[in-house]
Amino acid sequence: MDYNTQRSKLKMPEYGRHVQKMIEYVVDIPDKEKRNEQIKAVVGVMGVLNPQLRDLNDFKHKLWDHVQIISDFEIDIDSPYPIPTKETFSTRPNPVPLDKSPLKAAHYGRNIQNMVDMIAGKPDDELRQNMVMVLAYYMRQQYLIWNKDSVTDQVIFRDIKELSGGRIVVPEDAKLAPVQHTPSQPGAHQGHSAHTAHKQNFRQSKKRPYKKKNL
Repeated sequence: MDYNTQRSKLKMPEYGRHVQKMIEYVVDIPDKEKRNEQIKAVVGVMGVLNPQLRDLNDFKHKLWDHVQIISDFEIDIDSPYPIPTKETFSTRPNPVPLDKSPLKAAHYGRNIQNMVDMIAGKPDDELRQNMVMVLAYYMRQQYLIWNKDSVTDQVIFRDIKELSGGRIVVPEDAKLAPVQHTPSQPGAHQGHSAHTAHKQNFRQSKKRPYKKKNL
């Protein structure tokens, strides 16, 4: 018996073993002109087997790149697109540097810390003051996400001072607008009250004694 576990590993399983065998066959064709002719037919089959690639703008380019991958970059053909190398797909991307410095206030997150540092580096003018107040509103919003209790303006202003290392000091007379609570929909509350009243009336009607009418 011929089992898949005994066969060569598929380079791209989504195309199946028959496509891989066809490409391996084309690789062994000695005449390059014949190889170019046969590989075009194989690419056409690959496009039929993977119609989802047609949604991509460069789906034909991807098909020809997949031919190189399946052939392990050993096929010698005249591709209509630049021929990729094995290093193009095997080279690992450069690591993204991460800021590992400890956070001064973890519940605010690193984005707010970066915003505080950015604002602290601005000239002390009206624009900077407006930016500080916008930051204070945002910090209060984030604070209330993790702590459902109310928070005073002084706590937010104190945190800004600590996060900035004393570079930002909010004036003592500064105040934040009260938190606006979203009112409930008028129809929903009335509907709930009407439903409750209906249930109460129904219970009371069940308790009333039944009186037989005189015919």
